Amino acid sequence: MREQIRQFIINNFLFGESEEGLGDDDSFLEKGILDSTGMLELVAFIEETYEINMEDEELIPENLDSINNLTAFIDRKQGKIQSVAN
Repeated sequence: MREQIRQFIINNFLFGESEEGLGDDDSFLEKGILDSTGMLELVAFIEETYEINMEDEELIPENLDSINNLTAFIDRKQGKIQSVAN
């Protein structure tokens, strides 16, 4: 999952530049990688790829502003989905 998200960011926002400058804890907003429109594209990618629905109140930096934040958020969302299904 982490690598898939990294590749999406590199291909869509860094335009294939080297991934060496993108650490797992780097803030997408602080580093200027994503703006508000880019964040919406990222949310659409996450919802489609990982089959989760993101609520408006979940669209916060603590969930979306780095690769680590995103992977932890997706894990939590998928865990909730699985526990509801059981």
